[in-house]
Amino acid sequence: MPRLIRGGRIVDPSSGRDGIFDLLIQDGKIARIEPRIASLPPDTETIEAAEHLVVPGLIDIHTHLREPGYEYKETILSGSRAAAAGGFTGVACMANTDPPNDNHSVTEFIRERAREAGLINVYPVGAVSKELKGESLAEIGAMVDSGIVAVSDDGHPVMNSGLMRTALEYTQIFGIPVISHCEDLGLSRGGQVNEGLASLRTGLAGIPAEAEVSMVARDLLLARLTGGKLHLAHISTARAVEAIRAAKAQGLQVTAETAPHYFTLTEEAVLSFNTGAKVNPPLRSAADREAVQNGLRDGTIDCIASDHAPHSTVEKDLEFSQASSGIVGLETTLSLTLKLVQQGIIPLARAIALLSVNPARVLNLKKGTLAIGADADITIINPNREFVVNPDKFFSLSRNTIFAGLQLKGKAVITLTRGEIIFRE
Repeated sequence: MPRLIRGGRIVDPSSGRDGIFDLLIQDGKIARIEPRIASLPPDTETIEAAEHLVVPGLIDIHTHLREPGYEYKETILSGSRAAAAGGFTGVACMANTDPPNDNHSVTEFIRERAREAGLINVYPVGAVSKELKGESLAEIGAMVDSGIVAVSDDGHPVMNSGLMRTALEYTQIFGIPVISHCEDLGLSRGGQVNEGLASLRTGLAGIPAEAEVSMVARDLLLARLTGGKLHLAHISTARAVEAIRAAKAQGLQVTAETAPHYFTLTEEAVLSFNTGAKVNPPLRSAADREAVQNGLRDGTIDCIASDHAPHSTVEKDLEFSQASSGIVGLETTLSLTLKLVQQGIIPLARAIALLSVNPARVLNLKKGTLAIGADADITIINPNREFVVNPDKFFSLSRNTIFAGLQLKGKAVITLTRGEIIFRE
């Protein structure tokens, strides 16, 4: 069915377009964008979008869908529903499932489950190493043939520098990035919270910023050595931002992401021992948060990722030291990003780029754009929609969020994939 999105403010960072336009969808593609489209195909459905934002379908570069193996936390279907409700038309799902996505059979299973769900684009990320053990390379070539878009042992740092070097060299054959979980276990093992105010006040074991910074530095050196395509996950510290900024100035092929909890919260959120605030890397200092925000503003950090990490009450309703790390994020990431715009920290076009065209470019996807002829993956946002975060209303199977009760402004109200409406509030 042809669809006309009428009178919305189109914000498309891929083309620089920003203004009030009509957008016509035909055969799942973007057919026309004009100030006013009067002549329409028969049976065209009209979506009135006045006072709404019409943006490229959002892409989450870092999601945990948990299937196979942990379906009680999330499934590909429930995660797809949560993503659609959050305005995401595509997600890259990490390999730390059970069994891990370290071979083509698991990759094909994930893609088949995504096809059955029939909602969003699911982009599998394969493991760097077999069984995520960091000892030998996984079946990267076979997984590429089956549809992976990157490799990562996320949840487990690749401590073996030689293996990381090999991964950065080998993946150049396929043109895919290596996504690094930047953590030096020699410095972080056993840690629970940021080393500093949080560890001092709670008495819990601390994780110093150097656990992240030292691994960022190592991986930047290996990227320089190999010329490989390196993407740094969930950046949380000021010195890591500084190192990435310097590396980019020197021309290294490196990109980076952060997550909403790192630009929204600080380590003070854990002082009440709320396990909803337990994440890895841990919430850092106010100075780190400011540095992350500055990195988003000046382009040092390329993407905002949800790092959607669903856990059940079995893993979260425990003593802080025993609880699992992670929060769900697919249904709050857009609104928390728009809060940066409302606070004047980044402009709107930058916010949309961080969630659409930039992750598409990192993963070499022909997405994140409203160009004529592109797939009609589109997110329609009501920037004035105010709501209170209520985990009981999440589409995700899990409820582990520190943002429960927070009032936010700006929300996806319609999400379309290939021209079909997959979510409507």
